[in-house]
Amino acid sequence: MSVIASDRRTLVVGLGATGLSCVRYLSGKDRDLAVADSRAQPPGLQELRDQFPDMPIYLGEFDADTFAGFNELVVSPGISIAEPAIRHAAHQGATIRGDIDLFAEAADAPIIAITGSNGKTTVTSLVGEMAKAAGRKVAVGGNIGTPALELLGKGADLYVLEVSSFQLETTHELNALAATVLNVSDDHMDRYDSKMDYFQAKQRIFNGCKNAIVNLDDALSTPMARDNLRFLCFGFYRVNPETFSTRDDEHGTWITFGFDNLILASELGLMGSHNISNVMAALALGHAAGFPMEVMLQTAREFKGLPHRCEWVRQVAGVDYINDSKGTNVGATAAAIQSLAPDNGKIVLLAGGDGKGADFSPLVEPVRTCCRAAVLFGVDAGRMAEALGDSIAIHREDSLAAAVSRAADIAKAGDRVLLSPACASFDMFRDYMDRGNQFRQLVEGL
Repeated sequence: MSVIASDRRTLVVGLGATGLSCVRYLSGKDRDLAVADSRAQPPGLQELRDQFPDMPIYLGEFDADTFAGFNELVVSPGISIAEPAIRHAAHQGATIRGDIDLFAEAADAPIIAITGSNGKTTVTSLVGEMAKAAGRKVAVGGNIGTPALELLGKGADLYVLEVSSFQLETTHELNALAATVLNVSDDHMDRYDSKMDYFQAKQRIFNGCKNAIVNLDDALSTPMARDNLRFLCFGFYRVNPETFSTRDDEHGTWITFGFDNLILASELGLMGSHNISNVMAALALGHAAGFPMEVMLQTAREFKGLPHRCEWVRQVAGVDYINDSKGTNVGATAAAIQSLAPDNGKIVLLAGGDGKGADFSPLVEPVRTCCRAAVLFGVDAGRMAEALGDSIAIHREDSLAAAVSRAADIAKAGDRVLLSPACASFDMFRDYMDRGNQFRQLVEGL
């Protein structure tokens, strides 16, 4: 790339898929552009060199003086803006941005934005399917699938984005048509000083928002700033105007809007009561965007969910095996346990991994009331066992294979063996998908 002379010097910090998308996007702008990554061989390095052979690249330990030479840093979500070199550049006057901030500046269609500790990928995917069924030319991506900047310029009339707290840290105004913080539970406590810091990062999704979708069952879902915001709400057993909720009658549990019954929970394609909440959130987001209600409800009937998210694998000797490997934090696992507890049996929980500094104590009550036993593995198995105490029979295993075998021995007909680790996977697996795929293979071998 021939560098265009400019007084706007931009450093893309962090490579990978997001960093590459930033480079591609910014390379067409009037920027003096360079890339930095703390790794010697970051993913996407060869692709960067092939496409931009003249691009300056700084690899290895971040250098504060180098960073201070740029007046704009575009930071990938995997890199904390608390890094000393980034903080030094900010103190020298550099603007700190991210890919979602760049996207919001350039977006040529309305944005629906979803964040939350749990459920955001399911809700994002479901809203995307609702939009397609409604005849919208929708582009779905962000923290899942296609990086946000690569969605631009392809004729979309609606964007549906999953956004993470890391991405929101560097987003000034998203200006979404509709946005939601689905829920907030302890996650990424290895990156944030407190749950409040994590909450405040999530809250940035509402900056410039027109319609705030609020979870009445989680106080941390409510926007702190309310000026010029229309509220649409959802929550269990909170029937009110402008609210998606639930009520029970002789037919079962209904999802409602206002005072009208919409759909029975038993008609949904998704499994577990926490997914009733996800469907309510998706309906609220779609309603704010003007999707026809009947189209949304039919999509909710047909949508079967995503791999590794409360995914039924098979039944063996009367025991259901469920893959919730995407349950990578305490809140997700607690919700899965409570949602999937069988009427005439118990859960045998498979959990453990890298807890990312989280507090495991919120698992105690759902485990005590819903589980027959917990089979723990991974680097934080001991810490989790200590938190659970004597609330349940606990077994420790050195591998997932041994854990599955132990769970099969413990479970009785009518039980469910649930892999929902409450932890990240990187201590033993490539990622949560690798963990879930290995679980599937082990269950198929029983």
